Amino acid sequence: MLTALQTWFFGLGARYGVDPFVFGAIYVGAIPFFLLSIGWLVTRLRAGRSIVLPVLCAGFCFISAYLYLAVVGHDIPVWVWAALGVLVAYGAVSTIRDVRRRARP
Repeated sequence: MLTALQTWFFGLGARYGVDPFVFGAIYVGAIPFFLLSIGWLVTRLRAGRSIVLPVLCAGFCFISAYLYLAVVGHDIPVWVWAALGVLVAYGAVSTIRDVRRRARP
């Protein structure tokens, strides 16, 4: 059963032109940079300085794997984009709430 699941999973990558290892590496590899960007954002927010660059960095890290999917992938079903849109929106709202909570003195 595990072999069948593995074959199906990697078949999806070939079908849509996306290397699952590259996608996973980007997804996992962006996590520390995202967390550093959030820390930078909170520090600058508390100091009353501009947060434009930390927000851009955090946003890029947050969607980097999906950008790879958009650039390299082909014929991605609409339901996948809808699901990713919901996940990104939820993640953005959750992150904004967390940053606001941490930025309080």
